[in-house]
Amino acid sequence: MFRPALVLALVLLQTPAAAPRFDASRAWDHLRAVLAFGPRPAGSPAIDQTRQYIKTQLAQLKVNVVEQAWDDTTPAGRVHMVNLIGTIPGASTDRIVIAGHFDTKRYREFRFVGANDGGSSTAFLIELARVLKDRKHALTIELLFLDGEEAVGEWQAPDHTYGSRHYVEVAKQTGTLASLKAMLLVDMIGDRDLRVRRDLNSTRWLTDAIWSAARTQKLDEVFINDVTEIEDDHLPFLEAGIPSVDIIDLEYDAWHTPMDTIEQLSARSLQAVGDVLLAALPGIEARLARR
Repeated sequence: MFRPALVLALVLLQTPAAAPRFDASRAWDHLRAVLAFGPRPAGSPAIDQTRQYIKTQLAQLKVNVVEQAWDDTTPAGRVHMVNLIGTIPGASTDRIVIAGHFDTKRYREFRFVGANDGGSSTAFLIELARVLKDRKHALTIELLFLDGEEAVGEWQAPDHTYGSRHYVEVAKQTGTLASLKAMLLVDMIGDRDLRVRRDLNSTRWLTDAIWSAARTQKLDEVFINDVTEIEDDHLPFLEAGIPSVDIIDLEYDAWHTPMDTIEQLSARSLQAVGDVLLAALPGIEARLARR
């Protein structure tokens, strides 16, 4: 005869563990750590420190991470840049990239720590690695930390999106572009009054998947149906034929000002984006697996 405690133990062993939830308090801790390095423009000692912090956090999670390093020509001369690629294997080697940038814009006139613009996406992706590392994935997930998103001068081609353009070019050269099925970009997602609009440059079905998940999560007040048109790190992927979506709130009063500090942000905003992205991911995977 089974004892009740033994029956309960057997049931627990046979019941799959609940998938971990995105924890904005953890992301907030990462945000504070990143901001402590100060301004982090491409090629600076502070971005080297930030990169090492990301690598250390992913190593602790046992997520394999590699550097993608190169030197690029900018209005300030040649600058050394390094993307970081964290890989979480799935049932297929076909992959989804979830990306964000970790550099800040270079300013000499004031101290710019980029809490939202560079900091929020960095902290978000580190926490997302914790959530996704033990999840069963239909496709491989790449967490892509992009260097050189910011323009060194004014936003005018080719002075911006250095990291995403380099990543796509390498994928073309190595023949790995064919296995890249979608790109989900997060950028400036920490505003305490977060309002994410539909980007007209983004792939329609991916945008619909994200906004549908927002409705199921009752986060319509965050993912609103107003439209905008954004130039960001998703454009090189779109130009290469990769379905891509940008999750961004560019209507941020402190954008590219010394006021872009942690006081302007809210962990609730990071939580909302984490909940929506994770709710949308299974449907996105299912559609890509059928292609």
